[in-house]
Amino acid sequence: MPSPISPQPRRLSVSTWSLHHWLGAPPFFGPEGSSSNFSGEKLLKLPSQLAAFGISTLEICHFHLPTRDETFLAQLRAELEAHRIELWAFLIDDGDLNHSQHAARDQTWIESYLPVAAQLGAHCARVVAGKGPPTPENLSHSIGALQTLANRAEGLGLRLLTENWFDTAGTPASTLQILDALDGRLGLMLDFGNWKGDGKYENLARIAPRAESCHTKAAFTDGQIEREDYLQCLEITKNANFQGPYTLIYDSGGDEWNGLSLEREIVEPFLH
Repeated sequence: MPSPISPQPRRLSVSTWSLHHWLGAPPFFGPEGSSSNFSGEKLLKLPSQLAAFGISTLEICHFHLPTRDETFLAQLRAELEAHRIELWAFLIDDGDLNHSQHAARDQTWIESYLPVAAQLGAHCARVVAGKGPPTPENLSHSIGALQTLANRAEGLGLRLLTENWFDTAGTPASTLQILDALDGRLGLMLDFGNWKGDGKYENLARIAPRAESCHTKAAFTDGQIEREDYLQCLEITKNANFQGPYTLIYDSGGDEWNGLSLEREIVEPFLH
């Protein structure tokens, strides 16, 4: 089975979510939709732009693909390879594996994107563990679905990841229960910005040792980066001996490339 891709030199990465407006702000869609219906011209140019920016690892959100047409996917993969951009993860950003009515539909929809991730040459595919509260029933449904998805991902040469995102994986206890139930067949993408309020740092610290990937998202207030919060989150990864890519996540408006530069300046010392 695909195992954690580490140790490797720590490195910077960027998600297409951080460049959503630069890409043309395509509309989000989930299992009930079929296509984002926008031009993929900017996405094809992204590998060269990213290389010029000095970052060589990328994550792509599902709704930033204008089509699943094999010709387009081949063009995109060729651009990634030409500019030596590692596609770390393909992010399947919707679907609810324990939905009371649509769990089966959503699982099928999520699974349909795994071959797309493989065609693009991604190392990993990240999926949502579920959106319902972490009740025993919901956890059981999600764990069963994730086992099926892990089987499919492994057959395609992908490492399946989930994230501390939405209610099912909304606490350290439920996140760790899901990971333990998959017995090494599911990795964790740690996100700084998904958990807030009292206990945020303690909660992130509980799951950080399991992280194989990190969504390194800074908060901004009135255009100013909340530096101390960002540094405290980064220290958590350092203390956990995190070895995966630090994926810069920026969604605070204005010039997205500039926002990424502000984040990069703070994160770079943690790469060494």
